[in-house]
Amino acid sequence: MNGLQVFSYVLLALYVVPLVYITIYCLMQLHLLVKYKKDNDQNEKPDLNGHRPFVTIQLPIYNELYVVERLIDNITALDYPKDKFEIHILDDSNDETVDIVNRKVEEYKAKGFNIERITRDDRAGFKAGALKAGTLKAKGKFIAIFDADFLPKPSFLKDTLPYFEDPKIGIVQTRWGHVNQNYSLLTELQAFQLNVHFTVEQRGRMAGNYLLQFNGTAGIWRKETIDSAGGWEADTLTEDLDLSYRAQLKGWGITYLEDVISPAELPVEMNGLKSQQFRWMKGGAETAKKMLPTVWKSDLSFSKKLHASAHLLGSSVFLSVFAIGVFSVPLAFVIGDLGIGVQYFWVFIISLLAIIQVYYVANVKTAWPKEKKVKMLLKFIFLFPIFLSLSMGLSLHNSIAVIQGLLGKKSAFIRTPKFNIQTIKDKLKGQIYLEKKIPLTTIFEGLLAIYFGFGVLGAIYTAQYAFLYMHILLALGYATIFYLSIKHLAAKS
Repeated sequence: MNGLQVFSYVLLALYVVPLVYITIYCLMQLHLLVKYKKDNDQNEKPDLNGHRPFVTIQLPIYNELYVVERLIDNITALDYPKDKFEIHILDDSNDETVDIVNRKVEEYKAKGFNIERITRDDRAGFKAGALKAGTLKAKGKFIAIFDADFLPKPSFLKDTLPYFEDPKIGIVQTRWGHVNQNYSLLTELQAFQLNVHFTVEQRGRMAGNYLLQFNGTAGIWRKETIDSAGGWEADTLTEDLDLSYRAQLKGWGITYLEDVISPAELPVEMNGLKSQQFRWMKGGAETAKKMLPTVWKSDLSFSKKLHASAHLLGSSVFLSVFAIGVFSVPLAFVIGDLGIGVQYFWVFIISLLAIIQVYYVANVKTAWPKEKKVKMLLKFIFLFPIFLSLSMGLSLHNSIAVIQGLLGKKSAFIRTPKFNIQTIKDKLKGQIYLEKKIPLTTIFEGLLAIYFGFGVLGAIYTAQYAFLYMHILLALGYATIFYLSIKHLAAKS
């Protein structure tokens, strides 16, 4: 065996191993879909029988001048007795947000609301630190948490609190809605992905009696649960996922309410979406590193441990996506010399078919407003390949986040800026909080778009058409991510 053959087999291994990993992950998703479709429990709501427990509502914010007023107005509109809840605005802001919050607090105090702005000397621990400090001041037996861009419906507390009649339930999480899903193709695609998590994944895990999660907002905790699980910790960027797992390992249960929707604003520009993705991907890797040893040492069943591992390692899929993309280009030139036909790779088409089914059920069958079947099918056929392409284009950015998380590199909690943009009439240009400089990652995304452009030509030249389709998606994905990142930087001026 000569050096070229050795190199070719190494390339093949570097391509096949991550491809197998992706296939296993997709089959795990398909298993959640099976559990989801078999679940007939519609979360029949218990009855509080007139009992109204005292609730603390925490609003952790940092520099949210565009949406904080809307948030406070929305929370004070909750259909719940004024003397049965308190509003704590956990405000770490250092811009005009401070004045807006102070004014709104005084306004609603005058109207008889128990509302307070709580500040700290510094941002130690970021959101987790704010929640930890706020919990010490919370008088409620239950604590509801909302990020700055959420707009819960007036019935939120009445819809969620009854489930705590079960003393084993420590957390109730609701489904995220999207107030600006139709703003652009970018927001449409984000909703397309989030709908999977908030239908098939969350409810599928609950139906299978697996571990699931509090999503950081639009949910409510039993205060005792937070305390018994060790409280909020700031050693990961996903303090919500971390505390969720610690609570469940202590024996507390999570109820997920798919039919209770809490609308929120999706990021409308690429750099804000990237910062959100970075936090979620890195935090997921950090939490996996922190919690997986404890999960596997616990007395949970093997199936629970397996699904918990797939859940916590979900962000690592982007490492595999990035790897198969990079190694597929040179592999297209040498695979023919190995005597291995591309037809052998078609076995992995099962992963694509599985994920198509998951996304179809989550969106067309569940989350999307019901329209004519043909129209919904055509919309899905249009969106799915674009979603696949942009997901591939984000794989470099997200892989960096995962690697940093696994290596233990610490970074600040960068919150996702929101601009109160809901319709096409709302303008992004000139808004503050936009990214100001071009990150090095964005430059590499542009270079990768060129790299996969050559990959398209190479696949044509070698007649490896199975690689051709993938290289087209990769080239378009990276080019789009690069273009939108630069375009939305320019919107700052």
